Order: sequence, then C-alpha cells, then structure tokens
Amino acid sequence: MANRDIDITVAAGTVHALCGENGAGKSTLMKILYGMQQPDEGTITVSGERVVLNNPADAIARGIGMVHQHFMLADNLTVLENVVLGAEKLHGIGAGARARIKEISEAYGLNVRPDVLLEQLGVADRQRVEILKVLYRGAKTLILDEPTAVLVPQEVDALFDNLRELKAEGLTVIFISHKLGEVLSVADEITVIRRGTTVGTVDPRHTTSKQLAELMVGSELPTPETEESTVTDVPMLKVSGLHLSQTDLDGVERIILDEIGFTIHKGEVLGIAGVEGNGQSELVEAIVGIREPDAGSITLDGTDISRVPTRRRREAGVGYIPEDRHRHGLLLEAPLWENRILGHVTEKPNSRGRLLDIRGARADTERIIQAYDVRTPGIEVTAASLSGGNQQKLIVGREMSHAPKLLIAAHPTRGVDVGAQAAIWDHIREARREGLAVLLISADLDELIGLSDTLRVMYRGRLVADADPATITPEELGSAMTGAASGHLEHAENDEDGAR
Repeated sequence: MANRDIDITVAAGTVHALCGENGAGKSTLMKILYGMQQPDEGTITVSGERVVLNNPADAIARGIGMVHQHFMLADNLTVLENVVLGAEKLHGIGAGARARIKEISEAYGLNVRPDVLLEQLGVADRQRVEILKVLYRGAKTLILDEPTAVLVPQEVDALFDNLRELKAEGLTVIFISHKLGEVLSVADEITVIRRGTTVGTVDPRHTTSKQLAELMVGSELPTPETEESTVTDVPMLKVSGLHLSQTDLDGVERIILDEIGFTIHKGEVLGIAGVEGNGQSELVEAIVGIREPDAGSITLDGTDISRVPTRRRREAGVGYIPEDRHRHGLLLEAPLWENRILGHVTEKPNSRGRLLDIRGARADTERIIQAYDVRTPGIEVTAASLSGGNQQKLIVGREMSHAPKLLIAAHPTRGVDVGAQAAIWDHIREARREGLAVLLISADLDELIGLSDTLRVMYRGRLVADADPATITPEELGSAMTGAASGHLEHAENDEDGAR
C-alpha cells in the first residue's frame, strides 16, 4: 500500500515541505499530483475546483510542474530540445525558444547552455535543465523532489532565494527533502508521511530537526562523525598523473582531469569535495574502468590495474556505489535477486565455478534485504517498484557484501532518509575499522566532513586544495569548491608522478 488516507492542504503562494522515510509514499503522492499515476480513491482539488489528472498534460494545463528525483530527460537531445519537447507551440523550436530559455536561465541563475547534449552534462546540470523545463511551461505550482541533493551550500542558498522570489510572485512550491535543516529553513509548513499515511503537519517555526526526525522515523537525527582514526600506513589505492581530455561537438578539446594524483591507505576515507561537473564523475569512472584516461596509472593493493577490464577490477576488490543508480547501478525491470548479481556475476554466492548459483544469489538477496532494511514485498519484485532510497540500500548492501578492499562511494546516501543514512554510515565505519579504503564523493558536505580522514577539493579537473575535516566548516568547504580561498585550506601539491 503506497498511499493510504493521505490528507494534505497546500496554501497558494507558500513553500510546503513533504518529509518521510524511504518508502513512505512521498514520490507516489507526487506522481499522483502530476498525473503520472492514478489513485484508487480520494479527491484532488486545485484552486477550489475538483480535478481528475489523467496524465501529466492535465497537470501542466492546471499549472502543475514537477522536477523528478530521477530526471526525465533524453540523453541524445540538446538542452534546448529537451526543454521544448512537447511544448513546441509555446515559443517554437528556434530563436524564440532559445531567447526564452536564456531569459529564464538568467532570471533564476540556472546557467544552462541550450546547445549542449544532455549526455555531456553532470547530475547538477541535468537538474537545472529539469527546473528550467518546468518554468518554461509556465508552472504556477512546482513540485521539487530532492532538489538540493547535488548542490553545495552556496547553491542551496541561491535556490532557496529563488524559491522565496517565486513565492513572493504568488507561485506555490511543494518541496520534498531528506535534509531536515533545509526543510526547516525554507518551508512555511511541513507535512510528514509515515508508511503511506500523513501523520501530521507542523509549523517549522516551532519545530526542531530532532522533533521532525522523531516524527518521521521514531529516532533522533544521526550524525556522520567518525570517532577514532583507523588509517594505516599501507597504501591500498594509488592514482598517479591521471589525465583525461574530451573533444566537444564544436571541435574544442577540454581537459577533464589534469594530472590527478593521490593515495588512499587501508582504513582511510578520502573525501573529494567539488561542485558537480568538475571531474569527479570522470575520475570515478576512470578508477572503475568505465572510462580510459589518456595518461597516468592506477594501482590497487600494489598491482597496476590501469589497463585491466572493469570485471577484473571488481574481482580484485573494487566496490562501486555509482552516483546515478538508474544508469549505472540497477536493471530496473529485473527482479531484486538479479540486481544483487550485477557486477559480481563470477563471485560467490552468485556462482559455482562457471555456472550461476541462482539459489545462492536469492538467499543472499534475502539476507541483504534484512541487513540493510530494504522495504520490499519480496525478492521477485522489480527494482523499479522500490523507492529511490530502498534502491540505494540494495546497492550499498550488494557492494559491501563482497568485502571489498576499496569502496568507491559516489553519493552513497543520496535520496535516503535519516534512518537509512545512519545505517549506511555505520556500515562504512565498520568496514573502515576492518581496513576498507574508501574514496568518498558526496554533495552532502556534513557527510564529507564527518566521514573523511582526509579531505581534498576538486576544481576544474584538478585537486586544488587540502582541508582538515576536524576544522573546516561546510561554508568554507563550499566556498573552496567554487574556487574561493579559505584560511582552513592548504594548496594541494603533487609529487613528480602526480601522486600526493
């Protein structure tokens, strides 16, 4: 039962936040309000008029627009083509559309380039395109599903300023987030959903993060702090002189990674901070083996894996939590037990010799579901049927189940509730105590600072600064990520081979 007896009233011209743990029914409710899914019973009223929203076109006609947690964009189209798709009659498909896109982009600080292919954009830029697409259609009510997940504090502040401007102009915003501090700072009212049912609406002026967390999941707000150092002097991953360039459609060569070098030791978490699009994704893909760099070397536990295929890197002990779980982490239409096998098809308990061990894989999927609290009716349902947070917990459980030597964790808690977030942090900390080396990429700066033993800043494809997690603040780290200097940062220097 995804939704049951949901009651919510959103006043015009307000920012109304929606909170709840993974699987609580938030995204289902929003899909109903956007016409993507039909309710079995109940009523929806817009501006005093009862409506039936049979599809998104009905919702758009009523002035309702939605920015999805998992973007609804076509990689093989440009930004302009994605924005105008289905709305060609508004401003055409040429100069008129381009002018309107530029006008909206400048008005809300979205900084999008109309003629860039979507496949060349990172997650943050894709989100901006989604927001632009909604505003282009003249939405009066905006549904934003986890809009700050990929933003640094300064960008979050800018987004919230935009939301306040929208509200001042009479627009209405429904804002879904797991970041309770943000919810309390921007919302006029907060409705909490638990297990498909609304449990109450509160006034943020008289509510704390602790109270909100307890209302959502019945527990206090977790913190990512790591208590003791477990860093050894044994190198696990050494990246030296990594260089990667890419030629754009207009023939201009861009440097994506510029002489990247660092070492991660057993028991160490190395956090890399950076605004999306500064090379973090390409760095991760180069280490995993998805993307081949132009130069440089990658050494795992003393063995050069620079030219080793991805499967052999995985078998050698590389765990991988991808930043985009739909594109790189799951087969959405496959059952959960098949998704448990992905990336580990040649390893136990998924195989016996050269044959798949389906019974073993199914049994271990049941274990992961229990150990990682994946909310599902069973292992036969498809990955697409799970909420985003439960999909993430399945991926984390899968990767941690093979006792990796190195875990590459790209946004490991993106889209998960406070309870699941705490559980994932605990699993990472426990494995770190046992010698796991972790490369952590995250847009959650509190997570980066709290979990990392070593912290480095990436800007325009280079590692430009080192930060001490014990003294740096999220605001200072956010400034460094945008290229500004800070008193708590040291200039990053590389050895001759590009390694720290």
